[in-house]
Parts: sequence; C-alpha cells; structure tokens
Amino acid sequence: MNFIRTEIPDIIICEPSLFGDDRGYFVETFREDKLETFLGYKIDFCQDNESKSSYGVLRGLHYQLAPYSQTKLVRVIEGRVLDIAVDIRDGSPTFGKHISVELTGENKKQLLIPRGFAHGYVVLSETAVFAYKVDNYYNQESDSGIAFDDSELNIDWKLPKENLKLSEKDTKQPSLLKRRIF
Repeated sequence: MNFIRTEIPDIIICEPSLFGDDRGYFVETFREDKLETFLGYKIDFCQDNESKSSYGVLRGLHYQLAPYSQTKLVRVIEGRVLDIAVDIRDGSPTFGKHISVELTGENKKQLLIPRGFAHGYVVLSETAVFAYKVDNYYNQESDSGIAFDDSELNIDWKLPKENLKLSEKDTKQPSLLKRRIF
C-alpha cells in the first residue's frame, strides 16, 4: 500500500496494491498497521458505512461537531466520484482550502480525511457505491455542514449545477464563515 500526502498534508491518498489476472483481482483495502506506521498515530475505526447513488448526486459538505467529530477513510467500490475535503480547522494555515480527488472502482484509491474537515462527493458515473470507515459513531445532534456552492471555497464539482441532485438539507447549509463553530 502506498500513502501520498496531498497539498494539505493531513489528508492522505491511499493507493492499495492490486493483484489481478484473467480470473479477476484481489486488493487489500485496509491495513491498520501500515497506515498507523505511516501516520505515526493510532486510528480506531468503529463503524463502516456504504451508500449507492446515481449520476449527479452530491452529498456534502458534511462534518460532525466535537466531541463526535470523525476521521474518515473513504473509497468507491463501483463507479466514479469526485471526492472533496475542506479544511475547517480554525487557525489552520490551510483553513478554507480543499482537496479534490477522483475515486473509482477501478483505481481503488482511498482518501483519509482527518477530524476537522468537511467532506462531500459527487457521482460522475451512472451509479456509484461509496464506502467509508469512521473512528467515531454518528451523532445526529452533532451533524453539520457547509454549502457545497460556497463562493469562498470555489469548488469545481466537474458537473453543471443543473445536473446536481441534492438533499433538502444540503441545499440549506451555511457558508464556511457562517457555520457553527467546529
């Protein structure tokens, strides 16, 4: 497994080794020991989540307020998504900056998104199956988010706005500067 630091060094691209032949493939999608050796600290994932969405579905930008904030390890099992992580850590030198990575069922890349980041993705294929691990349980009262189209963030979602499909919740999120304190 290969680990790559992004322009925001706390966000890590994880590239697992893929072994394939005419019968199919094998991939080791998670190795706690290798990830923790690379990071230099321990992560205790406690919950796995999976969703299936159709073309144009945009989920995000979401985060959990402390003490329920979450580190996420996200991947695409089938299909193609554009995955986004936004630094919302007050005082961070990269506050308001984002990372954009295409995750696919073929490239098997994963993104490690630490606590203190808002996360979202948009489906670029006909459908996509998205899976992720978290290190803290979901708490509805701590659920929060920021506007996917916040002009200060200037995120290119790679699809025309009229093709995006959002939940009612995601159409009403505040801008980054008007969000609830993290």
